[in-house]
Amino acid sequence: MTSTHSPARPSHFFHGRSRPPSSSVLSLPPGSGPGTAWADRLRVAVWAVPALLIAYAGFRRRWMSDDAYIYVRTVRQVLAGNGPVFNAGERVESSTGTLWQWLLVAAGAVGVDPATAAVYGGLLLTATGFALAGIGALRTYGGRTAVPLGSLVLLGLPPVWDFATSGLETGLATCWIAGSWLALTTRPASLVTSLVIGLGPLVRPDLGLVTVVFLAAQWLLVRPSWRGVFAGAGAAGALPVAYEVFRAGYYGHLVPLPAVTKEASQSLWGRGLIYLADFAHPYLLWVPALFVAAALVPARGGSHGLGVGLRGPGGLRGPEVVRVVSALAPVVAGLLCWLYVVKVGGDFMHGRMLLPGLLLMLLPVFVVPATRVGTLAAVGVGLWAVVCAGWLRMPYGGQIGPAGIADERGVYVRHNADPHPVRHTFAGAPHHLRYARAVAAAGRSGVPVVVLGKDGWVRGASGGVTASYVVLGFNGSVVPLDGAALDPIGLAYPLAAHSERVGAGRVGHDKHLPAAWLVADRGVGVPPAGVSPTEVAAARRALRCGVLAELDAAVRGPLTGGRFLRNVTGAWGRTSLRFPNDPVAAERQLCG
Repeated sequence: MTSTHSPARPSHFFHGRSRPPSSSVLSLPPGSGPGTAWADRLRVAVWAVPALLIAYAGFRRRWMSDDAYIYVRTVRQVLAGNGPVFNAGERVESSTGTLWQWLLVAAGAVGVDPATAAVYGGLLLTATGFALAGIGALRTYGGRTAVPLGSLVLLGLPPVWDFATSGLETGLATCWIAGSWLALTTRPASLVTSLVIGLGPLVRPDLGLVTVVFLAAQWLLVRPSWRGVFAGAGAAGALPVAYEVFRAGYYGHLVPLPAVTKEASQSLWGRGLIYLADFAHPYLLWVPALFVAAALVPARGGSHGLGVGLRGPGGLRGPEVVRVVSALAPVVAGLLCWLYVVKVGGDFMHGRMLLPGLLLMLLPVFVVPATRVGTLAAVGVGLWAVVCAGWLRMPYGGQIGPAGIADERGVYVRHNADPHPVRHTFAGAPHHLRYARAVAAAGRSGVPVVVLGKDGWVRGASGGVTASYVVLGFNGSVVPLDGAALDPIGLAYPLAAHSERVGAGRVGHDKHLPAAWLVADRGVGVPPAGVSPTEVAAARRALRCGVLAELDAAVRGPLTGGRFLRNVTGAWGRTSLRFPNDPVAAERQLCG
């Protein structure tokens, strides 16, 4: 198919009705604009320098979070031939970022250590995202001489430096957001653009919001025929839909298990507002917001404050429509991302979940034309960024704050006694070391054992080492791949994930499955001291009843064709299953 406006161009796949291909509007031909070599170098520097600065800042604060080691264990299981699981023989999806997981698998397959790939791959993707964002903003303004603005806001924030690495999917999210926006502003009538935009749910499930907004913007820019609509929807949805079918059939759930654990569909507005304030207040984010707003105020005569010239005598025209839609789409998407984060109660890592939304809202002003207003705004934001980077810090650095929000990097720097904790030794955390020694001793025993904590283990019924510990990434790194590394929170343990919340604990840590369930589930004969035999007996009966028996079959039973289909058809009900964490109450509810 070709565009109705460009019948000779095979690269455009939608049948447009009234919009020319935007690449002809927003391209940056050599020698355009000021035309001097100095101006050309300045246009390159305005996007290249921020990318280099974030790469430097991220490298100076390189580290690996515990949650990143959850990815690493799954990658090791795939490379060992056990499938995309956290524990062999139990089909559980513990990785929230599907695409990030498989990129790490690809790195491991060619011989790169998964932890190294996670840290330095994330840094590379973050820097690439900054570069793409700058190029996209520069092209939106037609290649005019520009100055950085939004990029300075991000460069001034210590959480941005921290999560440039961390081993998590944040760097991939940065690169995908910027790359999708660049594709949207340059080639909206391309199926490749639709394919890239459609990857959002695979980067992180909540980034599906960005996919929806960007696809709507693509439709506004192209106004395709029905044939084009179906082609674009097919390109955007092919990979996410295919993987969702695989997820439902293989894992028996509609979302990764951490989304079940963290109750991603529930509302905790109060805690979410605390999380937002915890990010905005220490860094005085209202200061750069005022400068950015001032840069957007229209100047006298009706022209745009940034000199974009969005509205002419005849109203919005072709190129102006592209610019307006391209500017509004990421802002709307960013506001929706922040709204969702606040709705679900935020996160336990300081600032982390708000960074994608902030990037989205800053994309249209990542760089701005070097008008008087734009330049003054850039100077103001630059001064704030220097003060923020040099002096402004959260009040609980290296600790967990009173609201349960942590300076996650600082915690691991302290626990490992290492300014760059990429390999976790926990030299500064004796309780973790005591637990690791207990797991190692259990492994040397040569019999099936269940480790219930850092102080010892009991005899199990079958299998190797089963160990439950609240720090799941660390647990997965000390328990052998043929053992079972579980957590009472439920990030990789279906029973704990489907239990009900037990109170207003830390966000993402407000479930806790009593040890009686683990004892019953793993066939421990005589309950250890401190575990009620009555509760163990009730848990054993509950595990044989109805929905819990089906949950066990879905994740541990042989994966036959029939089991796959039953997993798909029962995925909705299984995902929404919740039961009391009290074994006696659960037995009464589930077994009648």
